[in-house]
Formats: sequence, C-alpha cells, structure tokens
Amino acid sequence: MAEVLYSNLSNEDRLYALRLAQDEGQYRAYLLEKDIWMVASLSVLFDAPFAKHLTFKGGTSLAKVWRAIRRFSEDVDITYDIRAIAPDLVAGAGDEALPKTRSQQKRWTQTIRTRLIDWVRDQAGPIVERGLAHICFPAKVDVDAHRLFIKYESLLKGTGFVRPEVVVEFGARSTGEPNKPAPIVCDAATYLPDLVFPEACPTVMLVERTFWEKATAVHVFCRQERRRGERLSRHWHDLARLEEAGLVANALADRELALSVARHKTLFFAENDASGKKVDYEAAVSGNLQLVPVGDAYEVLADDYARMQDAGMLPDENEPFGELMERCAAIEASANSSNSQ
Repeated sequence: MAEVLYSNLSNEDRLYALRLAQDEGQYRAYLLEKDIWMVASLSVLFDAPFAKHLTFKGGTSLAKVWRAIRRFSEDVDITYDIRAIAPDLVAGAGDEALPKTRSQQKRWTQTIRTRLIDWVRDQAGPIVERGLAHICFPAKVDVDAHRLFIKYESLLKGTGFVRPEVVVEFGARSTGEPNKPAPIVCDAATYLPDLVFPEACPTVMLVERTFWEKATAVHVFCRQERRRGERLSRHWHDLARLEEAGLVANALADRELALSVARHKTLFFAENDASGKKVDYEAAVSGNLQLVPVGDAYEVLADDYARMQDAGMLPDENEPFGELMERCAAIEASANSSNSQ
C-alpha cells in the first residue's frame, strides 16, 4: 500500500484524522495537532547542520522520549552545548565547563547571551522556517532573543490556555550532558497507522539530570514563596509521575550528578529566597530540599493546576491537587533522607 503522508492531506481530511485519533486516544484533537507540529519542529532542528551541538531536555522530553509523564507537554527546551558556542571561554574549564569565579560567570553569561541571540536570529530561525516549509509544514517563525515562536494555522479551536504555536527555548550555559539519541513519534500515529507523520531522533538529556533540574527549580519557587505560578504546576506533576514510574530512585542515588546540577545553578542561576538570602543549591541536594510550597504560593499553584486540568492536558488524571502535594512531600522526604550530609 502506498504511504499516505499526513502533510499531503487536505485540511478537511487532516481534521477528520485528528478527530478519529481523539476518539481513540487520550488527548483532545487540538493537542494532537500541536504535538504533530512539535515533532515536525524537532525533526527539522535535529536534521540541521548544528544538530550535533543540541540536547533536547525538560518536560516535553519526559513525555515524548521517556514516556514518564502523562500530561501534554507543549513547548521545547533545547541546550546548545556551551563548548560549541563559547570554546574560547571554556578552554581549560574541565568536563563541566564551569566558570571559576562569579566575575568570570558574569562575563561568560553576557558573551554567551549575545552569541546565542545572534545564532537564533541568523541560523536557527531561518533554517527552521525553511525546513518546515520543505516538509510541507509551513509556519511563521518569529524570533525573540533566545526563543523561536513557530506559529501555525490551527484547524481547531482550543481553550485559550494552549496556543497554536510551538515555543522553542534555547539555553547555552551547559554541556547538556549526560544525554543520548532517542526516537520520537507523534501521539496521533498510534491511532492512525495508515498515515505517515513526522518523526525525529534528537539527542536527549538523561532523565536523572532532568529530575534534579526540575527539583531544584521547584525548591526555588518554594523558598521564594512566589505569588505568581502560571504554567508552573506541571513541574510538580512531573516529579510525581517520575516517582510513580520508578525513575526517581536512580536520580537520588547519583550524588555526583545532584552536586553537578547544584554547582551549575549556583553559578548560572543564582536566586534569592523570600527573605533576600541566596538560595543554597548544594544544601538543597544535600538534605534540605523543599518541594511543597506554603501560604499564597500553595494557592497560586493550586489554581494553575486546575487550569491545566481544564485545558485537557491531564487526560487520564483526576488527581486532586492536595494528593499531588502529598506525593511531592514523600519525594522531598526521600530525597532529604538519601542525600543528607
């Protein structure tokens, strides 16, 4: 039988296919549509001349590669290897490619930011736009500093919480390691075997490092007692699902990896807590991790979680927010017990 490409279908047939997949699967049609565009964007990115320097990371990698989370993850986080964008700066900086002093870190950050903005504007943006057009997924690609906004014409109307655009956010202050290549496919492909959808094979950050990056980001939120939390509750959901999938134990056992993440964040992502004191990342991974917020921050997060549920991003989840926090409290206790000094 001749292959039928999703990209060759008329809009009417695409819409019919998406609704069939919606009826058979777990996601709403407008989310399946966005997933197709996301995979197409990754396909183009990791087929580009600079692909060897990129690492796919974050929540979307947990959903698409590791199948560790069941929520719909809509945007793409990419690390551009610091050793590729700034070889002159990192020479002699060791395997972790970290600056030795705070003043050196500031110089590195400014230089890398300027280079990354130029690279996204002059290389990544144009190549992605041309690449998508070449595979019959024409989109308008806007550049805003280190982000690409890949805007497509949606066939469906969503809730407003999920926009018809794929946001690709680049960073370039780490090596992206440890990582490995892994294939990804569109969610709709499972339910529509007679159609051919975009596929990609990105280099992906290992799940253990992603756990520690998320856990330390959650720790900062809790220590800052934030009163804004739009689109942040997904991180708590991800931690709970990683534990449920049996993937947290290996991360907790990798003491050196936890300290590596702490060293990296101390230098490049210094933050103050609610009292104005520096957040101590090394202490966080050494027995003082906080994963459950208190006060207003708790309520802000609960509201954001409800919005994520209303948008259909948790298709088979009816887990109450309080239960989610109990799961995260258990992870917090386990982490602090495992890594206490």
